[in-house]
Amino acid sequence: MGLTLSPAARAALLAHAEAGYPHEVVGILAGSRADGVVERVAALVNERADSPANRYQVGPLALARAEAGLEAEGLEIVGYYHSHPDHPSRYSDFDRDHALPAMSYVIVSVVSGRAASLQSWRLRDDRSAMDEETLHPSAP
Repeated sequence: MGLTLSPAARAALLAHAEAGYPHEVVGILAGSRADGVVERVAALVNERADSPANRYQVGPLALARAEAGLEAEGLEIVGYYHSHPDHPSRYSDFDRDHALPAMSYVIVSVVSGRAASLQSWRLRDDRSAMDEETLHPSAP
């Protein structure tokens, strides 16, 4: 099926990734799971103090509150996003090991402070790998 980012969601995601450089940023993709459409992104704070340039961490309470707020607005959690500063938008073993099934994971590569590429991934049922998911353009 693939994933569609609304123009506003795409712009917000890329702006967050660039503003957070040289650290990883993280956030939630919200919209319609049935349609695979992301209407909004919710930026989260990377709480990782020891290595924020190549890892992210979000406390469970902060994550639960953000997800509940989006769901209260009638949005569904479609997945999550994060950035890879000065690295490709390909998932890492760490990303795969922490992924949840049936969710989309958008990774944006940020090179020298500018978004360079954007890819979406989904975890296989056997957790052995993640498959690239088509990112569809959406009409403005």
